[in-house]
Amino acid sequence: MNRAGQNTHKTPQKLATMATAPYNYSYIFKYIIIGDMGVGKSCLLHQFTEKKFMADCPHTIGVEFGTRIIEVSGQKIKLQIWDTAGQERFRAVTRSYYRGAAGALMVYDITRRSTYNHLSSWLTDARNLTNPNTVIILIGNKADLEAQRDVTYEEAKQFAEENGLLFLEASAKTGENVEDAFLEAAKKIYQNIQDGSLDLNAAESGVQHKPSAPQGGRLTSEPQPQREGCGC
Repeated sequence: MNRAGQNTHKTPQKLATMATAPYNYSYIFKYIIIGDMGVGKSCLLHQFTEKKFMADCPHTIGVEFGTRIIEVSGQKIKLQIWDTAGQERFRAVTRSYYRGAAGALMVYDITRRSTYNHLSSWLTDARNLTNPNTVIILIGNKADLEAQRDVTYEEAKQFAEENGLLFLEASAKTGENVEDAFLEAAKKIYQNIQDGSLDLNAAESGVQHKPSAPQGGRLTSEPQPQREGCGC
């Protein structure tokens, strides 16, 4: 019973109904967000899942996690998004989350050229540690800071084209293109499913189709992140 005097006890019948209730989505796509420290990875995640901008958020320690259900071609898709720390000392930990990712958002800060220069290293990790069909989208964050721009749109677009990446500039602060960044990757993954280039039976596909209710109510067997830092 709660403080308002309402009986909140769940009967076995109610618990059974909850356990067998169907999921309201057809697919789960696993995403990772990678890039240097301070480029705004956590802010992009928070803007996408909460539609809010969190200023002056501490850097992520280890990994953070967020989810949201979207719709692509009439199909409800649950995105499970793993936001990884950008600091070098956490790379050994965060690399373990690359495995089985269907999509990767590789983020740099348009006002800090060093974060752009490090993209080749991040891309090498992504190529080596994910499956060959992982959809990688390059995100130039902080597009609202045009006056402080240090990386041109054209050179980043060329880098993306040369490496077969999707590309968008976005702003976690204003929300510009944040939705599109996650949706465009999902559309490409769904297209790969439809044309048969992504094998859903492969353990590393990063996609689950019409999940059945697992024991204990857990959606996946993914390790849970250690929430030692702010996830905003």
